[in-house]
Amino acid sequence: MFDSLASKLGATLADVRQRGTLSKEDVNSALRDIRLALLEADVNFKVVKRFTAAVGERCLAEQVIGALNPGQQVIKIVDEQLAALLGGSAGELRFASRPPTVILLAGLQGSGKTTAAAKLARHLRESRSAAVALAACDVRRPAAVEQLVTVGERAGATVYEQGADADPVEIAGWALDRATADGKDVLIVDTSGRLHVDAELMGELRRIRERVEPDNVLLVLDAMTGQDAVNVAEAFAETAQIDGLIMTKLDGDARGGGALSVTAVTGKPILYASVGERLEQFERFHPERMAQRILGMGDVLSLIEKAQEVVDEREAAELERKLRKAEFTLEDFLAQLKQLRRMGPLSSLLGMIPGLSGLKASQLQVDDHQLDRTEAIVLSMTREERRRPEIVKGSRRLRIAKGSGTTVQEVNRLLKQFGELRRMMKNLTTGKMGDLGALLRG
Repeated sequence: MFDSLASKLGATLADVRQRGTLSKEDVNSALRDIRLALLEADVNFKVVKRFTAAVGERCLAEQVIGALNPGQQVIKIVDEQLAALLGGSAGELRFASRPPTVILLAGLQGSGKTTAAAKLARHLRESRSAAVALAACDVRRPAAVEQLVTVGERAGATVYEQGADADPVEIAGWALDRATADGKDVLIVDTSGRLHVDAELMGELRRIRERVEPDNVLLVLDAMTGQDAVNVAEAFAETAQIDGLIMTKLDGDARGGGALSVTAVTGKPILYASVGERLEQFERFHPERMAQRILGMGDVLSLIEKAQEVVDEREAAELERKLRKAEFTLEDFLAQLKQLRRMGPLSSLLGMIPGLSGLKASQLQVDDHQLDRTEAIVLSMTREERRRPEIVKGSRRLRIAKGSGTTVQEVNRLLKQFGELRRMMKNLTTGKMGDLGALLRG
């Protein structure tokens, strides 16, 4: 989402970092470049003006001009102001003292609200062990109820629905009664998408709010709508009294200005971000971490959290034992590959590594399609071949290539690189490192 902005800010700050001292003209020049980069990223011009003014004032107040090696100080100021622009610190949902906690979702048509409802349900089930129910109150969009039932079941949530002919206000009230009777911890109410200028639908949203008295009203915004996201957020904030936002499609190719503007304009925090199509590609939004990613500093904390979600401690201990005894096999490699896939797309993971956030997977010659081919090759082997790859010779290699839909050359390459990996693992205690990335390259 922020690749272009990150690249431009990175170039500007790299120039600042290289200077031994900074004059007032240097700071003003850097601020002009930052202002232009933000405007090109479709950030609201009023927000850009306030942001650059705040950075400039701090540079003067903290005596950056004329100081020795001021580059890191400027980067620190930009980082902190960017985090403040995004909300400062991570926002939190309000949970009711007596369940169920009611979360009302609102948004425009096509913003990804129904999918966001299921993703939020899965997130709360996984992170809080919550029993979650979904109320299907979107009766206007064709097949919306069926979609919520499908994705809700995949998320492990109960879906309360009365079809598309019932009144959405009545459905919401009935669903709340059901959730209370069933002992649910959370009820997420999925409402119809609406235009913020549609008085009738906005009135319906207001009546649903009055009926269920939600603990949280969350606006679902498509990050790819640009500056119009600000107008939408302002309208909903006034009519629906929103408490926070969910940004969808943060993995898209748009400039991302809406995501950088809505909190500053509405004063409401972004609570969650949807970063892919899969249900698990949904995460809490941390302004300080996002600021660091935009500035190319990576996001190691989020990377660690993703790893903790998919790594089993006993499996990790067993893997460590195998590595120490040089017993690492292709079966173990396949298990690690599957864990890596569960963490999300490679491009997303690379964006969390300091120094690599400005690069895409293709620039590192790593892509998800190559992982598909690698996994297919290993799965086409017998168990004995995975455990003893040295027995995989000519006819076996041909069979594996045909079974995986790849070529003998690709099978040869994987076996060679796996051999190098095992040698590297064996030499870890002596400090000799090999090229782990070669296993993932095409």
